[in-house]
Amino acid sequence: MTGRRALLRLAGAFAANVTVTAAAWAVISGGVSSRSALAAGPPAAGKLPPGVVAVAGDLKRLGTATMRWFGLPLYDASLWVRGAQWDADDNYALEMVYAREFTGKALAESSITEMKRVGFTDEAEHARWLAAMVRLFPNVSRGYRLIGVHLKGGGASFFGQDRPLGTIDDPQFGNAFFSIWLDPRTREPQLRARLLGKS
Repeated sequence: MTGRRALLRLAGAFAANVTVTAAAWAVISGGVSSRSALAAGPPAAGKLPPGVVAVAGDLKRLGTATMRWFGLPLYDASLWVRGAQWDADDNYALEMVYAREFTGKALAESSITEMKRVGFTDEAEHARWLAAMVRLFPNVSRGYRLIGVHLKGGGASFFGQDRPLGTIDDPQFGNAFFSIWLDPRTREPQLRARLLGKS
């Protein structure tokens, strides 16, 4: 009975803290499923909001993937591009439709962790970027649609539930942020391949 009670306590602790723990890993961990992001029914499936089109131009979905954490779906991701393939220097958008609750602060902090991992190491930049992301990133819940737009030569703009959240007007930030998913050194190469339409 002692062992069974310990397992029950452990399960209860996990259930109570899964949202907080998953938030910390929302960007930096998890596996990838082959299920299309469209299977989760993102808002206005097949379309980007007018605000994104206004700043980035006419974009088309290139690839999709689902980020998971110990089997739990965290978000469906889609990469939108202007041409037939992704161009790191052009306008493009990364769309995420969340399956769980995450705090904006946790998403911002884990983003900095992954920027460091793919080679962006300037601590002064990290401090500025973290403060900017904490200001912009909302707390998200199931079904929340967050879109980051890489702007050619001009940093990144963010949209939440189709509404503008703000812009971080720093080209180096734009490169660093989207490298989390799209750099060859990403923690999740399979997710990258699916976003790029290669798997």
